[in-house]
Amino acid sequence: MPTPILELQDVSVDFDGFFALTDLSLSLQPGELRSIIGPNGAGKTTFLDVITGKVKPTKGAVSLRGESILGLSEQKISRLGVGRKFQTPRVFNNLSVVRNLEFAAAPNKTPFHLMFETLTSSVKDEVYRIMDYVGLAPYAKVEAGSLSHGQKQWLAISMLVAQAPDVILLDEPVAGLTDDETARTAELIKSLAGDHTVVVIEHDMEFIRDLGAPVTVLHQGQLLTQGMMEEVKADPRVIEVYLGQSDDH
Repeated sequence: MPTPILELQDVSVDFDGFFALTDLSLSLQPGELRSIIGPNGAGKTTFLDVITGKVKPTKGAVSLRGESILGLSEQKISRLGVGRKFQTPRVFNNLSVVRNLEFAAAPNKTPFHLMFETLTSSVKDEVYRIMDYVGLAPYAKVEAGSLSHGQKQWLAISMLVAQAPDVILLDEPVAGLTDDETARTAELIKSLAGDHTVVVIEHDMEFIRDLGAPVTVLHQGQLLTQGMMEEVKADPRVIEVYLGQSDDH
């Protein structure tokens, strides 16, 4: 069996007596698309924080391509190929769409380099390829602050893709989107899998179903069950956990 691109083994996170994660083990293969669901307080955000180095586990192991990344800084883990998009799109509102993507794709991201260094033609070509791919090419010269919420989400995802990460972590990518934007986002995410390992955390169950990917259910910091959406929905434990959690449906 190939080495997982990302693996957590018996990971626990103790916040002064409160266990946000307890003995969580999970592995992802290169190019895999995986959905992570669970009610509020299930440990989903802490799961991402552990992978990106924002939170250090109390115990357990985290590896990328078979090598431990425990103790590494968020910046180092990012440079190793792990990209994260937060629920609120992090874009530069005063810069155009193309400048946002050029910033993301630039090898050197200091203001000096961005002002005085010229990007290579291959980097510029990649920026325009990504814009065209996500449907933002007509807005290349538009300031990001003028985009719709859905377009900002696509720009934020595009900025991750421009950095060519092996692993893309998406935290609630369709929060606040219209039905049409949600459907388009599902297609975009599915198209990224294969070239990238993509992990999606989301409360929108219809969106998770549309992704058609294996689902991991977290509850109280533990892995409750895994499987395809229809299997997971029929699991009595999942039904019990979500009973009364109408905001998660």
